[in-house]
Amino acid sequence: MSGEPFPVHVADLELPFRCVDAGSAPGPTAAAEFARAWPSYRRWFLHEGDEQRPSYTESRAAVARWMPELLDDYDGFVKAVGGGDLEARFLSHWCPPPLVAACSIAMIAGPHPALIRNYDYPPSLCDALALRTHWSGRSVFGMSDCGWGLMDGINDAGLAIAISFGGRRDVGKGFGIGLVVRYLLQLATTTEEAAERLIGLPLQMSYNVAILDALGAHRIVRVAPDRPAEVTADLSCANRQGATEWPLHAEYCNTVEREEHLLALVNFPLIEPDDLVGAFLRPPIYRSLAASTWGTVYTAAYSPGTGGLTLLWPDDQWFMSVHADDQGFRPRQVLALMPEAVPLAGVTPHLGRIPLVR
Repeated sequence: MSGEPFPVHVADLELPFRCVDAGSAPGPTAAAEFARAWPSYRRWFLHEGDEQRPSYTESRAAVARWMPELLDDYDGFVKAVGGGDLEARFLSHWCPPPLVAACSIAMIAGPHPALIRNYDYPPSLCDALALRTHWSGRSVFGMSDCGWGLMDGINDAGLAIAISFGGRRDVGKGFGIGLVVRYLLQLATTTEEAAERLIGLPLQMSYNVAILDALGAHRIVRVAPDRPAEVTADLSCANRQGATEWPLHAEYCNTVEREEHLLALVNFPLIEPDDLVGAFLRPPIYRSLAASTWGTVYTAAYSPGTGGLTLLWPDDQWFMSVHADDQGFRPRQVLALMPEAVPLAGVTPHLGRIPLVR
């Protein structure tokens, strides 16, 4: 792992991990969680200027065109949070400010399928929210981002999905990845269906999308804004789509070493889910929050056969399920490496002018 290219300090942070059930339609519970995060998201959404973000008309039209099945939930959520123009544009996830991260994913496709992922991101910017919804007749549960988007999740059919940044700087006209994950989990029940829906959507940036269903069918789909999607039978990924295309990012997040380690794990014929989880809690896959500004905020282990989600850390774990309705609060006190000052534009001299923070 390379050193930080800017002044940093170690800070004591509380990460307010919680599980919230938002019911059968967007309403007060989802709106309260949105209100909690909105001041930070608003600053991020506007840091390039209001004129750089699409209008409400364009944003809603994009949802209606590409994800018509989500339109009622979108309209309902906008109404629940007060119906403001800016909030509505933000919740569409259409052409938001670009973001990058560093994550690792591996799957086991045997009789007891499992999807494991590490979410590596600045910890003070993580929503720390496990959000369960039962909207439009489908239960979906996962780690929330940008209101109702998901970075990883599972539905009541046992379909699990997680994403990692694809290691490319290209930015296009399309959706942020969080709402895409939500869309796939609300509509699809199998890996084949999810992959088919995914390749027809416009994406703003490059991502590796890992998909695993209850029967063990798996795919990793490499999506990008400037070239056709590539559907692979891979079982693991980090932050490239084949060859290195952004050397500074690959070096900073140690993606080549993580990819090689992941590949060795999934190719071991006797690998069990517990063994894989253990590897995700150790270097080089695990990245200490006190040693990197993009450390591992959580490990998520999904069990498509049972609908379970277990959040894990080296010293704790928390089991939850898409089939339950329980809620809870699991705050974590951590030491984290933090930049001395973070500009709203999120520019770092090391990685260039793609915004990194909100």
